[in-house]
Amino acid sequence: MSEPPPQETPPRDPDGHLARRLIQLYVGLALYGASSALLVRAGLGLEPWNVLHQGLAELTGLTIGVVSIIVGAAVLLLWIPLRQRPGLGTVSNVFVVGLAMDGTLAYVPDAHGLAVQAPLLLAGIVLNGAATGLYIAATFGPGPRDGLMTGLHRRTGRSIRLMRTAVEVAVVVTGFALGGTIGVGTLLYAVTIGPLAQVFLRLFAVPAASGGSTVVATGTPQGAILRP
Repeated sequence: MSEPPPQETPPRDPDGHLARRLIQLYVGLALYGASSALLVRAGLGLEPWNVLHQGLAELTGLTIGVVSIIVGAAVLLLWIPLRQRPGLGTVSNVFVVGLAMDGTLAYVPDAHGLAVQAPLLLAGIVLNGAATGLYIAATFGPGPRDGLMTGLHRRTGRSIRLMRTAVEVAVVVTGFALGGTIGVGTLLYAVTIGPLAQVFLRLFAVPAASGGSTVVATGTPQGAILRP
């Protein structure tokens, strides 16, 4: 009797791998915008960049989502002298987060009373951590604000931690002066987002696949996002 032919190893599925990463990217960015909207409605303090966005929205009369898009595009221009290379995730971040934020704000009313505000704040922070893990794990390039921090780190030789602290203190102070909201939520976000994002980054990690992608900017700035 002849032996049965050996079974062939199933071919890898780069298209399926890419599809999963794209889904993670856009779901993550949409949830990031939604989580930021929950923090706005909770009214107990925003994450650093949204303090600035809210202050500029108060000043200009634009929605906070539109301001987020404009600021994201402006920050992306700063990548040019820093010689940072954007990816699909970088450009998508500029638009998707702001649109998702405004879309969520249109349907979620303001919270009144601490019994409603506190759970909304906690839900927003946890959802933000999950969203961060989703879009970072997709590895399509950093957001414009995170890339700014890592670009400054590379150009100045200073630590990412120092660059992040300097940038975020500046945007919080400016945003607060313009009318942005800071509070217990701002502090809670600062101390919890790093550990939360690390947990979700491991949970949503995409297994490596052979081959590359023309839409990926290699080197995600996990240090800028995951370290408080």
